[in-house]
Amino acid sequence: MGRPRGGTSKGKQKIEMCCIDGKEKRQVTFSKRRRGLFKKASEISTLSGASIAIVSFSKAGNVFAFGSPSVDAVLRRHVVAGPSTSTSHAHAGGDVFADDGGDNPEVLNALKRATDEAAAEVAAEDARQSGVEGKITEAMAAGRRRFWWDAANVEALGEAELPVFERALHKLRGAVVRRRSGAKPPPPPPRRSKKKLLN
Repeated sequence: MGRPRGGTSKGKQKIEMCCIDGKEKRQVTFSKRRRGLFKKASEISTLSGASIAIVSFSKAGNVFAFGSPSVDAVLRRHVVAGPSTSTSHAHAGGDVFADDGGDNPEVLNALKRATDEAAAEVAAEDARQSGVEGKITEAMAAGRRRFWWDAANVEALGEAELPVFERALHKLRGAVVRRRSGAKPPPPPPRRSKKKLLN
């Protein structure tokens, strides 16, 4: 589909910074720009390790805040205690600036380690899944000489690969039944727990 006739696209252009006339348009623009601003601030904080706090007020008087590590931690460090003093000094901010551990390097490092470990687990699971798919693809490629289900070495499949192979067999069986009878496919087999598979 192409562009509608009669109009041409302006493409991505710089938007002039001025007050928007319509109340609804102003609210939509505020919401979009605020999300974009908070996203950019998060990226900058993640990439550079900078402490960032952004507080924005809508025309209706609503307050929106973003902070990395947290708004309270940044305000406590730079407003109450001053930019040159450490956050461990006493502060006069009251409960608003209660210590939440958001600027504690040990807490941040622990969170970073947990994030890295989770990313490593995801990568390992992706690698395992591609290994399972690779074994099935190899079996299907070997099946050009004969059927892929005969070419698969079931004894070589691991505990995680057997359910995938079983689903492939059920899918094959359903295709055969549909082709033979022209009927609707049967419902998929119920998922079995690992305990049942091991017995």
